[in-house]
Amino acid sequence: MSSLLDTLKSQITPDMIQNIATSLGESGTGVQSALTTSGVAMLASLAGQANNTSMLGQVMNLIKGVGTSAMGAAAGAGNSYTTAAGTASSVASQAGSSLINMVFGGNTSSITDKIAGMTGLRSSSAGSILASAAPMVLGALASKVSAGGLNTSGLGNLLSAELPALKGMLPAGLAIPGLSGLTSSVSNNVMHARDTVRNEAARAKPAGWLAPLVIAGIILLGLIIWYFNRGSASTAVNTASNAASSAATTAANAISSAGQSLGAFFQTTLPDGVSLNIPQNGVENRLLTFIKDPNAQVSSDTWFDFDRLLFDTNSATLQPSSQEQLSNIAAILKAYPNVKLRIGGYTDNQGDAAANLKLSQDRANNVMQQLVAMGVDPSRLDAKGYGEDHPVADNTTDTGRAMNRRISMRVTAK
Repeated sequence: MSSLLDTLKSQITPDMIQNIATSLGESGTGVQSALTTSGVAMLASLAGQANNTSMLGQVMNLIKGVGTSAMGAAAGAGNSYTTAAGTASSVASQAGSSLINMVFGGNTSSITDKIAGMTGLRSSSAGSILASAAPMVLGALASKVSAGGLNTSGLGNLLSAELPALKGMLPAGLAIPGLSGLTSSVSNNVMHARDTVRNEAARAKPAGWLAPLVIAGIILLGLIIWYFNRGSASTAVNTASNAASSAATTAANAISSAGQSLGAFFQTTLPDGVSLNIPQNGVENRLLTFIKDPNAQVSSDTWFDFDRLLFDTNSATLQPSSQEQLSNIAAILKAYPNVKLRIGGYTDNQGDAAANLKLSQDRANNVMQQLVAMGVDPSRLDAKGYGEDHPVADNTTDTGRAMNRRISMRVTAK
């Protein structure tokens, strides 16, 4: 049976390489090297985090949402480079973007620059090739999942088994998230917990002093776990991940209790049998309550604010920690196929109003695209940026401006 690496390589055909090289004005050798390196880097990063069931669950959602179209989009590059970029399958392209954001996050630019330097390509070309390689990676994963009837655990086992070969294919000096050893693995989990705490701290009005203390405690906890479990890398990482996640939830509840408490997390089962772990007062539960209430009427005034989305500063790029809530919303929409949503983006009133309007539209679009990549029919969604209009808090204070910078959703049909 062919390996993931072999499946990926089989998609990189001479015609594909030539078409991409011609389109970008780059050498065929450089393009081939960049495609292979990009694909291997994504697979290696996933394999290095094969024990992260949350991440693998998100990957499975992407695979289910795309199906074999990712493979078709990648194969189509033999006829046209624009096909690989997403003309033939915008869903595959959007899913590929989600995968890149998931595995590389804030390191994407540095990895792109490194690939460019190693292959002799321009950074812009390396970025385009990375975007083209992502649907190919999803196609390779979809092929294995389909052929083997794999669930999330099975995908993790497959990735773990292929990690040594994937690491061996990585060029020297290319630092990939998830492959920096035990300390980095623990750090990644702690940082995920830190991001959750920061998100809730930003929304908890009186608790600004508490967040740094809790974050420091989580980091210290991670170091202690590493020290006592350093004899077993696998045990240490798993323990750190569970402890960090638990600490994050506890800290988030403690911090937000002074302002907007999300409440305790609980398990709820959707009509299609999917089980979600969501906070009592979080946006998922509020949306579910509205959908299930026969007396709750669709209204232009009823909006639900996302409470665990994070964007890069002054950017529409979602941070990886946002994937959990987006995955939950996608699951809810799949379970209630008659529901349609409008995604609204908002900013504070700082800076240029036109730039704020564009940023709000870009962020709303990106959230919508992420939901589509997770399998939601795009006909059920639309996105609109409102800029600095419709503030919900005082723009003269830091706290108020933070509350006004938000993404909301409104049910337009149920």
